[in-house]
Amino acid sequence: MSTTSHIDAHVRLDTHPHHPSAVVATVTGTARHIAQAHLSVRGFESVSANTLVMARIDREEPYWTQRAAEALTAERITVEITPQLREAINEEWTWPDHPMSWCTRSEIRNFSNEAQKIHDDIRHGRLIVHAHAHDGSTTKAVGSYRDGSSVVLHGENHLRTVETSFRTAAEALVTFGRVHSDAVCSGPPAQTDVERHADEARSTLTAALVEAEPALPRIETVPAYAADPADHDAVLEAFVNKHGDWAKWRTWSDNTTHLIHESQTLRAELVHEPDPREAAWTFAAYETPISDRMWHLTLTAATPDPLLQSLLISLAHGDAWDTAQGSPVVEQTVSAATRPLTDAGWKHTIDGRHIRWQTLHGNAGVQFDVFAAQDSRIHLAAWTLWAGPDIDRPTWAIHASRYTPAPLLAALTEDLAHSTGTRQTRTTRTEHRKNPGVTTPTVPQAATGRAR
Repeated sequence: MSTTSHIDAHVRLDTHPHHPSAVVATVTGTARHIAQAHLSVRGFESVSANTLVMARIDREEPYWTQRAAEALTAERITVEITPQLREAINEEWTWPDHPMSWCTRSEIRNFSNEAQKIHDDIRHGRLIVHAHAHDGSTTKAVGSYRDGSSVVLHGENHLRTVETSFRTAAEALVTFGRVHSDAVCSGPPAQTDVERHADEARSTLTAALVEAEPALPRIETVPAYAADPADHDAVLEAFVNKHGDWAKWRTWSDNTTHLIHESQTLRAELVHEPDPREAAWTFAAYETPISDRMWHLTLTAATPDPLLQSLLISLAHGDAWDTAQGSPVVEQTVSAATRPLTDAGWKHTIDGRHIRWQTLHGNAGVQFDVFAAQDSRIHLAAWTLWAGPDIDRPTWAIHASRYTPAPLLAALTEDLAHSTGTRQTRTTRTEHRKNPGVTTPTVPQAATGRAR
């Protein structure tokens, strides 16, 4: 089974502390340069090694930030948008007294984006302004691009447009001088308040703010079993949108959502807002739409995102039907399901009816209950995957019945043994971790496996 690895880069997008519409991006991870490159081509500018700012002249930073976030996510880069920025993105507003009031909001945004490009070309030296004039209502200017073409500009800020284009600077200057005569002033016009505020949004993110970055949430790469819990609702929506052979419906109480495969033989249930150590997901497979259940599996709410993603990938690839009710759980099945743990050198022990595999630190493991697997009258989980202080006090747990397919279990144990995920920590006096109880060993740079 193949999975798509995430790039080890995390982008945190937040509102600017001093500017009403600017956005700050904080980038972490070993591959942060990839995320920084994507942000740079989408309007963000670096102000420190890990910090970029988007400050525009059209107040559209939240909109373009959302577009940048979508592009980063498509490139498998983890993106976090703070609640206050999400609120700004979702805010509906209009330009008061806009001269093109007949245009739609989208058309106005496109016009202002063209004005932003002109502003950026001037600020970065791609467009040199030779002279300007005021025609009684607005500012006009004449300038030349580095490629040799020249333009006359009309307006200011988000209303600036290219009025006329010329092949040469001489032709543009002669025409501009003839039209505006005595009003012509050499050089570019003075900065507008809007332009100055945009510059201040970049410059006022001072060294003190940059030095305070460690106090912001820090994203670290950890083994998959120690990663942050999944955003279950978001994962569900993404899965349904990607896989048209699955349908969802929410119960009348609004507490539960059901996922059903078009064959009616594979079903899932998500309980919204459960206790972190209670089952959030229940998966079940059937030989026919009206037959008894072949196998079932549950995940607690604190289950890390990499494991939930891996499980859904396995289901989408058809691994859920690689079993039949009544077939014995033989030694070969156990061996296939746990081979990744053996290859990774996990500690293997036998304790009565239980066969166990654990990390050397004892903070994550897999347990196979031989009796539960052999006797259908025993209504206990045959498989338990967990992480935390110990199996009796897990931070999270996955429980699976005896006929759960070996390929599906192998995908999960592969994640436990070799995959990585991300975890957010805060550097305060008492460091708070979102997964208390999971002691995380250092992940060597050369052995991070499939970074997520």
